[in-house]
Order: sequence, then structure tokens, then C-alpha cells
Amino acid sequence: MSELTINTTQNVNINFTAASVGDRILAYFIDLTIKIAYGIVIYGIFFYWFGINSAFRTMDQWSVIAIVLVFYFPVMIYSITLESLLEGQSFGKKILKIKVVKIDGYQASFGDYLMRWFFRIIDITMLYGTVALVTIISSKKSQRLGDMAAGTAVITLKNKVTINNTILEDLSETYVPSYPLVIKLSDNDMRIIKDTFQFAVSKNDRDTISQLREKIEKVTTIKNQSGNDTDFIKTILKDYNFYTQHM
Repeated sequence: MSELTINTTQNVNINFTAASVGDRILAYFIDLTIKIAYGIVIYGIFFYWFGINSAFRTMDQWSVIAIVLVFYFPVMIYSITLESLLEGQSFGKKILKIKVVKIDGYQASFGDYLMRWFFRIIDITMLYGTVALVTIISSKKSQRLGDMAAGTAVITLKNKVTINNTILEDLSETYVPSYPLVIKLSDNDMRIIKDTFQFAVSKNDRDTISQLREKIEKVTTIKNQSGNDTDFIKTILKDYNFYTQHM
């Protein structure tokens, strides 16, 4: 499985692992099973139970095609509808813990999902998925043609995550916060702050730490009381966890 580095709009690099070919194929077959189950239910209830099959004998070919398309339209738009509603996941992808993401850090839009859905004709329907399989294996970012056209990739959410990979902080039971205004920040803000701070500390980049402190002060109107930028940002991270856990 290849590693993907996504550079967000805040110029923060986030590393992901591309979903394996096996996971993507299994997710596809889970979705296919759901579609088949839907088709069986529709046939059993409407075409057999209500006798629509019999009515077909008195209809012209185009009327029959139109009715069949109406009943099976949900199967046709299954992927694009679920990926749009579930932010890059179908039921199969959700079960396998994989999802579609933009490789430029933005949230994938309906247009991106539409592009991927359209290319399914080439990637999957034609040649029984051979095109998709070849392009995923040969692509550096494990993309099928639809992903390349839409600027997306499929990543796994199964990565082992430690507390250092999240916005969570270890807090003692006696911890006393210092900056109540930290709640002006969002979870996404804190994720960016923590990622940037940890990277800057690892590189001993004092300029970035100082700029990060200035940005926090500007957004929250908090003033650094410790006199030390590193200690200030550590306190901000802990305070945010304290207040969000006790709200």
C-alpha cells in the first residue's frame, strides 16, 4: 500500500495510507450484494407480487424499458448518492473503513463524485474491472481512471492511531486550565495547531512556533502569560481538551 501526503489549504501535510486493492474489491462486492438484494426485493414485490410482469405483455418495448429503469434507478445512482451523502463512503467502503478523499486537501464535491461515477463505465463495467485493477496497481497513488480525472484517491481509515495523532491530550484529574477563550477554536483548528506545533518542535523551528503563537493570540484574543511560546501552545492544547470534555 502506498503512502499519500495531502497538503491542506493551511499548508499542513497530512499522511494517509492508500486503500489496498483487496479492500477496494471487497467493498465493491459488498455494494454489489446490496444492489442485487434490492433487485430481488423489487422483482419479488412489484414485478411478481403485483403482477407487473403480466402487464408488460400489453406494453410496447419502450414503455417496458422506462418502467424497469424507474424501479432500478436507485441501483444506478447507488455509488454517487452514498458517496455524496456519507462524505466519500458507500456502505461497502464504510464496512471496510476506506473512503474517497481529494488529493489537494479539499473536501471532495458532488462534481468529483460524479466524475468518479461516470468513469465507472470505463473502469469497472467495461472488461469486468480490468481497467480499474491495472490502473490502481500501476498508479503511484493507487488511483483508477475516475480518481485521476476527479483528483481523488481512496484511503484506508484503519491506520493505527495514537494520542499524538489526534487532538487529544493527557490531562491529570487535578489539571487547572488557564485560557477559557480557547473555546473560540474548533476541532479542525486544534488539529492544525497540534500538527504544525509537533512538526516545528521536531525540527526545532522556533520561527514557526512563534508565528503559531501569534496566530493563536490573534484569533482567540488570548495573551501569552507564560512568556514561553512552546509552553503557551502546550497549555492551549491542554486547555482546549479540558473545556471541550467538560462542556
